[in-house]
Amino acid sequence: MPSMKEFGLDKGTSIVVSMKFGSHLYGTATSGSDMDYKGIFLPSREQVLLGMIPKSRSFTTGSDLSRNTHEDIDYEYYSLHYFIKLACEGQIVALDMLHATDDMILEKSASWDFMVENRKKFYTKNMRSFVDYARRQAAKYGIKGSRLSAVGKVIEILEAQSPEKKMREIWGELPRNEHCHDDAVQPGGVKQYQVCGKTFQESARIGYVIPILKKFYDEYGVRARQAAENRNIDWKAISHALRAAYQIKEILTDDGITFPLKEARFLIDVKLGRLDYLREVVPVLETLMDEVEDLALKSDLPETVDRIFWEQFICKTIESNMGCG
Repeated sequence: MPSMKEFGLDKGTSIVVSMKFGSHLYGTATSGSDMDYKGIFLPSREQVLLGMIPKSRSFTTGSDLSRNTHEDIDYEYYSLHYFIKLACEGQIVALDMLHATDDMILEKSASWDFMVENRKKFYTKNMRSFVDYARRQAAKYGIKGSRLSAVGKVIEILEAQSPEKKMREIWGELPRNEHCHDDAVQPGGVKQYQVCGKTFQESARIGYVIPILKKFYDEYGVRARQAAENRNIDWKAISHALRAAYQIKEILTDDGITFPLKEARFLIDVKLGRLDYLREVVPVLETLMDEVEDLALKSDLPETVDRIFWEQFICKTIESNMGCG
C-alpha cells in the first residue's frame, strides 16, 4: 500500500475507509483484471481552515502510455466532502463503495459504519447516472434502428427546404418522437430542437444543420453495421452499462445492492466478447433500461437527498477529527 506521501495526502489526514474495488467487488474479475482500491480520507486541519480540501488523490503502478495489466494496481481516495457530493448525486462509484462487502474492507472507521448504516438516505427516484450511463454506452452502437430512421426523416424534411431558411420557419413540420423532440427553452424564450442528443436552436440555418446530421447518420450507420457483425465493440464499456442497470434495478426492487452480483457470469461473458451483440446483449440491455425507468417512476423514494443531514455529518466528523467536538 502506498504511503500517505505517495498518495499526495498531507500530514494530519486520516483514512475513513480503504477497500478492494472494481471487478473483484462485482465478481467479474478475469485473469486480465488489474487490482483497484478505493477509499475516503479526512482532510487535514490546514486544508479545512485554508479552504483547500482536495477532491481526491490517486496513485497507480501502471504507465500513462499503456493500458493496465493484471499486475498493476490503481488506488483512488476521495475526500469526505467530495465523496458525500458524489453519493448525493447518485454517482455509481459512491453507491458501489457504500455496498462493499466486509471481505473487501481493508480499513474502516466509525464514520464509515455510520455512512453504511444510513446509505439508504442517498437513494432517490433520480439516481439517473446509472441509466444515463447505460444509455450513453448503448447509443454508441445503435441498439435501436429507430434512431437511424429518425435522423433520416429529419434530413429528408430539411433537404426539401432552402438552406438559407431558419429552423423556426419549419418548426411545425419537424417530427416529434422518441429520438426527436423539443428541448429546454433557453433564456429569452429561444426554442431548441433535439435530434438523437444533438441540439439546434430555432435560429440555426437549415444549411448549417444538414451536414451535422448527415455526419451523424453516416457514422452511426457504420457503428450499427459493425455491431451487427460483432466488430469494434467496446465490450468492457457495454458490460459496465449492463452492470449499472442491474444495480439500480436492485436498489429499486430489493432496497440495496448485493455483491458479488448474481449476474456476474453473464457480465463476464459480455466483457470478454463471447456473446452475439445484437441477438444476446441488445435485448437484455434495452429491456433493463426500460424496466429501470419504469421502476423509478413508480418508486416511493424521495425526489432528492436530504443534503442537510449529510452536511451536518461532515461538520461533526471534521470537528471531531480536529479535536473540536
